[in-house]
Amino acid sequence: MLELTEYSKFVIALLAVVDPLSIIPIFIGLTATLSVENRARAARLAVLTTMVILLIAVVAGEMILAFFGISIHSFRVAGGLLLLLMSIAMLKSGPDAERQSTATEFIHSGHSIGAVPLAMPLLAGPGAISLVIINAHKGDGIAHYGLLSAGILLLGVVLWLTFKMVPWIASRMGAMSINISTRIMGLIVAAIAIEFIASGLRGLFPALS
Repeated sequence: MLELTEYSKFVIALLAVVDPLSIIPIFIGLTATLSVENRARAARLAVLTTMVILLIAVVAGEMILAFFGISIHSFRVAGGLLLLLMSIAMLKSGPDAERQSTATEFIHSGHSIGAVPLAMPLLAGPGAISLVIINAHKGDGIAHYGLLSAGILLLGVVLWLTFKMVPWIASRMGAMSINISTRIMGLIVAAIAIEFIASGLRGLFPALS
């Protein structure tokens, strides 16, 4: 089990990577033709699916790495590079364009938009999954995994509140406000990415320490 401050950092990092505010414009666009009931159902499914995916990453993420013979240090570097690319997109023009493109690919599929593309890959994407697996590797024991799971559940509450407040937020937040928030989150994600890459390189090349 780690210090409580480490779990606080995990929650903040997870919120920064998922960036609930940036999904608002896409959610509004995808559900524009849906009834209020179906829109609420899509939001609930998105939240539940996101939490399930990330909870599975907490429990089985390391076993998946072991199955493919991937070291945690290599995964840290790969995850860090992935987060860095995401942060660059967020800082340049925000992830909305990329996410909207992904959403368009799935809009005509037979799946519910709550699960695809809202939950996967827009919310519980590779960046968030990488973050969860890397933090799960930092400790062991029921308390450690329990606190990580609690952080994911807290993320679920934040996502649920965000979707619940979409009509209110949409009427009060303009595109500029959402873009500013996205860029701030992007800067935080960039710093997290550099930490991941540096930590992974030190593990792969001990001489760097």
